[in-house]
Amino acid sequence: MNLTNQVCAITGAAKGIGLATASALLEHGARVALLDNDEAALGAAVAALGGHHITSVVCDVTKVADVQKAVDQIVQKLGPIDVWVNNAGLARHRWIPDYTENEIDLVLNVNLKGTILGSQAALKAMIPQKRGHIINVISTASLRGIPSETVYCAAKWGVRGFTQGLAEEAAAHRIRVTAILPGGVDTAFWTDASSRQAPTQLFLKPEHIAEGIVRCIEMDDFCVPRELVLRSLDDSDFSVKPA
Repeated sequence: MNLTNQVCAITGAAKGIGLATASALLEHGARVALLDNDEAALGAAVAALGGHHITSVVCDVTKVADVQKAVDQIVQKLGPIDVWVNNAGLARHRWIPDYTENEIDLVLNVNLKGTILGSQAALKAMIPQKRGHIINVISTASLRGIPSETVYCAAKWGVRGFTQGLAEEAAAHRIRVTAILPGGVDTAFWTDASSRQAPTQLFLKPEHIAEGIVRCIEMDDFCVPRELVLRSLDDSDFSVKPA
């Protein structure tokens, strides 16, 4: 897909991976809609990006009405949606006995339900066009269980399974679906999720994930990059060092 003038919507776009993706898409000539539930951060992001091919929508991805309202506003301001990036996500790092019910609901709703609702709305908007690309930013936490991230893993495993089913359904309508699985990325995600110090100096930058997303979108429409895992060389599950 040539990104020039393509309408791309991104959830969780006010900072981190979402903001970096918005910037990269704008650089490639796309028309970009930023969605986030943090109105102040969203305003700051739009001001930082500048340009005329951009709009923003305050949106709670866990609410059907908010997501549909966002789709309607994007179509009205920028045109039919070509790309939808489900990036909104959060975590709470706790030992299993320490999770509150509210924390469990929050992690599952934002990560899993939010991705389902965003994909549902995007698919409905793209089916009449018989063309489009849905990107779900998941995590390598969908590949293995991680102590103190159990609920986050549960949500991301769910998103990965949902994405695989979505890809099969969407293909019948000539719509591509890609899962992006980042390892550690140096964003505020870590300070928001846990009080422990993460080794962010070993992690990728948001711009690395944005580059991967852009490259997947730019591939020929006939080619479907189903799943892309991105990790830094230093982000390892094993403490193996060369002799």
